[in-house]
Amino acid sequence: MHASSPLPRKLVVAGLIVDDRGLVLISQRRPDQALGGLWEFPGGKIEPGEAPAHALARELVEELGVAVDVGQVWDVLHHVYPTFELLMIVYRCRLRPGETARPVEVADLRWLPAHELPAHDILPADRPLVERLVHEGPPPWFDPGKTAPIQSR
Repeated sequence: MHASSPLPRKLVVAGLIVDDRGLVLISQRRPDQALGGLWEFPGGKIEPGEAPAHALARELVEELGVAVDVGQVWDVLHHVYPTFELLMIVYRCRLRPGETARPVEVADLRWLPAHELPAHDILPADRPLVERLVHEGPPPWFDPGKTAPIQSR
């Protein structure tokens, strides 16, 4: 059964940025933004004609002042807000050597272990990512296009 939504659909990208200690970066929305004060995985809208991975790299420079390596897609989420539908592509990312994230177009940022993420007021669309991180832990880094090693159980 297919249902069409009268709501506009936004396609966005988000970065799951993990440092070498296994800490995850989240950013806080500015008070002047919709859902201001809530925490999220940094990212933003994809411009027309822009590749999703390039959009994420651009957004992270704009929001956090950092250059990143964009890795593999880690998750894809759909969330319906009252005024729009959100489709979010989440990429595993890492900061390039020498880069330090800072709050450029965000209110604040924090590096946290996965188990501390639920203590923050996370955007509704990002909550399934927090649940997955708490359950699975941060994913390892794999370069795009390379075969991921087989994990033993």
